[in-house]
Amino acid sequence: MHRPAVAPRPEFVQKEFVHKANADEVLLTGWSRTDDDTFTVSAHWPTAHSFYVTRQGHLDLMLLNETVRQVFPLLCHAAYGVPLGHHLLWDTYAYEITPAASLAHDLSGHVELHVKCLSSLYRGTRLSALSLQITTVRNGIELAGARTRLTVQAPAVYQRLRNGRGAPGLIRPLPLSRPATEIPPQLLGRDSLDDMALSPTGAPGLWQLRVDTGHPLFFDHPVDHAPGMLLLEAALQAAQSMTHPRRMAPVGMETLFKRYVELDAPCLIGARALPDDTMGRARVGITMRQEDVENFAATITLAPVLTGIPGRPLTGIIPSSVLAPAQFVA
Repeated sequence: MHRPAVAPRPEFVQKEFVHKANADEVLLTGWSRTDDDTFTVSAHWPTAHSFYVTRQGHLDLMLLNETVRQVFPLLCHAAYGVPLGHHLLWDTYAYEITPAASLAHDLSGHVELHVKCLSSLYRGTRLSALSLQITTVRNGIELAGARTRLTVQAPAVYQRLRNGRGAPGLIRPLPLSRPATEIPPQLLGRDSLDDMALSPTGAPGLWQLRVDTGHPLFFDHPVDHAPGMLLLEAALQAAQSMTHPRRMAPVGMETLFKRYVELDAPCLIGARALPDDTMGRARVGITMRQEDVENFAATITLAPVLTGIPGRPLTGIIPSSVLAPAQFVA
């Protein structure tokens, strides 16, 4: 009996190099240097996953975000000599997808990320900050462009920055709050209420960050503050909730990470409509505040969804080549 050939599972980079405890969540398969400060990083997107979506006619932005996020530690450790155990702290992150990201029915498989270092800072001989431009390409077609800045802190410096809050075992997270249910999670790109990052407050346009420290993706390993990926997911869910019942899909995002979001205090997420962009696309401003201090801010751009094709944006997307440089805050 003839059996169809099964493609071999790709070999992934070491989980420690992308700061993951679960090797099954590693997305990157390798890297190479193409010039002094340019690189090609290869990735493999899963055919099926408990959280990410690759087969619904649109790019799951959190899959894109996690792929880009894994590039940071890989290049820091492998290309720039940052020791394992050092902490990478996000300053800014901006991305925008292209129309091609909405055309492929199946986005699983091989992906390339073309990375250019825009600037690097050193403290002595150690890398202390890195600004990157990243283009995500599949089958020679650009799917998204991103810019980001991160800082690198040695363990001792990180502990001073955390001021006694830098050990996960010392933090007692708030009890898990109930998920927001005013919009079905499927309309936000998620299959389950367990993946909801918002809790209701009873006020329009205002939610509490839902922190589930047992979530296998966001809390892959013990941490002492809310992970950046959780903040991105919560911001995307809040933006889509603001445009409901219109079917809108996020197509771009600009973020500023100002302070750590702690696990033991409520974090309120506010969303407000902003003027449309120059292409007529909707924009939503997101802020996250904790103890009356703004910790995180984002502007999210959304485009209409074609009827009957979940998640497929109708309007055009600005290509990454014309993205304005982000304003980085050290």
